[in-house]
Amino acid sequence: MRSIWKFLLLTPAFLAGMALAQDLCPPRPNAGAVVSDPVVLQSKDGVLKVDLTMMDNAGQDNIFHYCYVYADGSEAPTLLVNPGDRLIFNLTNHLTPQAGVMAHGSSQPAPAGDCAGGMMTSASTNVHFHGLNIPPKCHQDETIKTIIQPDDPPFQYSFEIPKNDPPGLYWYHPHPHGLTVTQVLGGASGALIVGGMEQARPETSGLPERVLVIRQFTTLPPHGDKPKPNPDDADDNAPMSVNFVPAFAKAAAPIIKMKPLEKQLWRVVNSTSIYFLTLQLQFDSQAQKLELVGLDGIPLDAPRHLDTILIPPAGRAEFIVQGPPQDVTAKFVSQGFDTGPGGDYNPFWTLANVIASDDAPEPPTRLPLASSQLEVKRFAGLSSLKPTKKRKLYFSEVSNSPGNVTHFFITVDGQTPRLYDPDEPPAIVTRQGAVEDWIIENRTTEVHAFHIHQLHFLELEKNGKPLNDPTLRDTVEVPYWDGKSPHYPTIKIRMDFRDPETVGTFLYHCHILDHEDGGMMAKIKVKPAR
Repeated sequence: MRSIWKFLLLTPAFLAGMALAQDLCPPRPNAGAVVSDPVVLQSKDGVLKVDLTMMDNAGQDNIFHYCYVYADGSEAPTLLVNPGDRLIFNLTNHLTPQAGVMAHGSSQPAPAGDCAGGMMTSASTNVHFHGLNIPPKCHQDETIKTIIQPDDPPFQYSFEIPKNDPPGLYWYHPHPHGLTVTQVLGGASGALIVGGMEQARPETSGLPERVLVIRQFTTLPPHGDKPKPNPDDADDNAPMSVNFVPAFAKAAAPIIKMKPLEKQLWRVVNSTSIYFLTLQLQFDSQAQKLELVGLDGIPLDAPRHLDTILIPPAGRAEFIVQGPPQDVTAKFVSQGFDTGPGGDYNPFWTLANVIASDDAPEPPTRLPLASSQLEVKRFAGLSSLKPTKKRKLYFSEVSNSPGNVTHFFITVDGQTPRLYDPDEPPAIVTRQGAVEDWIIENRTTEVHAFHIHQLHFLELEKNGKPLNDPTLRDTVEVPYWDGKSPHYPTIKIRMDFRDPETVGTFLYHCHILDHEDGGMMAKIKVKPAR
C-alpha cells in the first residue's frame, strides 16, 4: 500500500556525466521492441560457474537501474542446472551509494568473518535463490547476515542442487532488508531453471522454450492518496516490462514473435513488487486455453487446461501455449486483480503483442537431463501426514503520524506485533522432522503474498474451505479483509521441515516488496532433530 520506491528525474548533464562511468548497466530495449530470451548459462560436467557484477546507474528511461552483468556484457542471464549439479555464483558488488535510499540494518561495522552482519548502506547487497530447497547457510542461501559491500572481494555462493529438488523454474534476486524493493525494481533479477521438466511432464518434451521475466519499474501512490485511475486512462507511472522491453500503457507493446500455430513452453517469472498477474493469451480478444504444467518450480501431477493463470508477486508458472494463426491479432495480457480497498492499483495490462510470422526466430530447445530417472520427490506424501504442530499467524498494518507512514507486521498469534529486526530472536522455533499446519489470517484491507524461504508448502484451505489441491507452492496470495466482516480471511498451509537441509534460521514474509522492506517479515529457526 505504501511505496518506498522513487525514481530520478534526470538532466542531460547528469546523463552525460554518468556515461563517463566505467560500471554501467547494459542499455535496455525501447518500447515496442521484440522480446528476446536472456542469455542462458548451462552447467557442464555437473558444474555451473557464474561470475556476475552488480552495477547501478541512471538510465535514459528516467529510472535508476540495478543490474546483474555477465562477463560478455549481457544482463540477468538465465542459469540452467540439473539436480545434483553444483552452482558456483560469484558476485562482485560495484554499487554506488545513493542519497535518500534507506537501508534497515545495524549501524555498526561488520565483525570479522563472512555472513556476520554489520553496517548496511544504500550500496549493500546480497542474493536470495528464491524457491530452491537449499540450506540457509553462509555462502548458500543465507540472507539475514550476508551483507556484500562495494569494497569487498567477490563473494562466492556455492551449493549443490539437491538431487531430489523438483525440476522447474526458480529465480535469483537481492534480499538486503530495506533495499530489496529498490534493487529489484531497478531490474536486478534473473531466472534459474532446474532441468528435468520433460521427465516429470512429458508434454513439454522437445518444445522450444521461452523464459519471460516480468519486471516492474515503479509503483503508483496508494489508493488512500488519490482516487483509483480508470483502466482506460491508465498512465505510464507504473510500467511493467517483459525481458526489459517496457510495457507502457500508452506506447507500443513489446512484441513476441512465434511461427504460426507453433507450440512453445513459456516459463514466466513474476518479479514485480505489487502486481498479481492474471495471465491470458488472447486471439481477437478471446482467451485461449493454456496448458499449465508447473507452479513455483514444481511440476503438476497432471496438466491443467486454463484460460487464466494467476501468479502472485515472486510466483512462477510454466505452461504450454499455441501461437496464433497467420493474420490473427494476439495479445499476452494480465487481466487485472482486485487487491482490496486498501490495495495497490492492479489494472488490466497488455504485456505483449504476439505476432505469427514464418521467419520468427526459434527459441532454444533445452538439452534433456543426462540421467533417465529422477530421485524420489522432496515433500512426498505431505498431504497425508498428521501435523506435529499447529500455529496461527496474522498480517496487520498501522499508519502513524506525522507523515502517515504505514508499518507492516506479520505476527504469531499471542506475540506482540514487531517490525522486522535482523537482531531480534526468531518468532518461531521448531525442529527438523516437524510437519506443521499454519493458519495465516489477514487483518488488513489489502491482499498479501505469503512466502517462506528454503521449502515449499501445501495450501490446504481458504477461508476454512478445503481446496483438495496437491500443488506445492513457495508463494501464495492471502485474501483481503473487507473492513466490515466479523471474520478475517484465512489460508491454511502445511509446512514440511522433515529434510535436514531446512535446519538453520531463515525468513518468511509478504513478497509485496514494499511490505517486506516496511517490516512485514520474521525469522524461523529449525533446530536439528533430537
